[in-house]
Order: sequence, then C-alpha cells, then structure tokens
Amino acid sequence: MVEKSLWTRRVEENPEHSHWYVQRFRTMAAAGEDLHGEARLVDAMVPRGARVLDAGCGPGRVGGELARRGHTVVGVDVDPVLIEGAEADHPGPTWLVQDLATLDLAAAGVTEPFDVVVSAGNVMAFLAPSTRGTVLRNLAAHLAPEGRLVVGFGAGRGYPFEEFFADAEAAGLRRDVTLATWDLRPWTPDADFLVAVLSRG
Repeated sequence: MVEKSLWTRRVEENPEHSHWYVQRFRTMAAAGEDLHGEARLVDAMVPRGARVLDAGCGPGRVGGELARRGHTVVGVDVDPVLIEGAEADHPGPTWLVQDLATLDLAAAGVTEPFDVVVSAGNVMAFLAPSTRGTVLRNLAAHLAPEGRLVVGFGAGRGYPFEEFFADAEAAGLRRDVTLATWDLRPWTPDADFLVAVLSRG
C-alpha cells in the first residue's frame, strides 16, 4: 500500500485546509499579486504549443497560466478539492485527480509524453518520504526524449536538497540547471530554495 502524502494527512486532520488553500490564491490574485514566476520560467523553456504536465498542480495557478500562454496542459493533484478549484478558476487544461506516487495518465486517456513537467509549490516536500523516488521516476517516465523536469521547493521542509539530488540521480535524471529562485538567481548549497531543471540522463 502506498504511504499517504503529507498533504493528504494534513487534509485529513483539517478538512478545511484545501478550501483555505484555494481561497488563498484567489485572494492574492484579486489583490494583483504576481503569481506567475514559475510559469514565466517554464514558458521560456519551450516553444509555443508545448505539452506541459503540472505535477501537483493544486488549484491550477501554474498550469492555468501556461495554458493561457498557448501550451497544452495536463494538471494532476491528489486533492479533489484543489482540482475543483482548478477547473473553476482555470478552464481549458485537463485537470485530473491522481496520486503522483501511482501516476497512470494512460488510464485517463493521456498517452503522449510531455516537453516539460513542472512541480512547483513545494510539492516535493509534501510527498510521503517513502514515495519520493517513485514519484521522480514516474515524472521522468512522462518526459519526451528531450523533455525536462522543473522542480521547486524550499529548504527546511524535511527533504534536504542533497537527498533530492540523490533521488533524482537514482531515478535516471541529471541536473542541467540549479537556481535559488524562479527569477534565475544562482543556487548555492546554503540557499533556502531550490529550482532544479532536470533531464533524463
């Protein structure tokens, strides 16, 4: 049996957490805050009309913006409340309820690989530790031959960056670029955030 993600456990403890999370981004958007740093970086990496998998898409903030920029987007999240929020706020992409640890897009009729897979919003830190390697292998398996995986998460969240790098290597991924922010500041080992661009080795 697959271990429940830390996100799922949090929602089980507080069923209102997902609704709060959806509303949080609606409030930020209404206030005019810039919520699209991740999407800008990913958009710069691919040609128009690229295929994008938003892995751990939450309420659709990143995938929705990438769809508006002309890409074909599939978003996946384990939380049905977040997927409902994505469908309501960002119509257009394909939004699916699936666990990244047991990801099976073919079962949902999605069979083509992706030019880029993006996993933003600290998704990696919300995974159950026992599933981290499996998730990275699953995401790598959905990349086109020249596709890239873009992961962003913060330090101090229970997943040390060196462990992530080791897990990524074990999943057959190589590090192409490491950044400390979504606006391209260089990464150093003492950085408090990591944006890693990976490809299949």
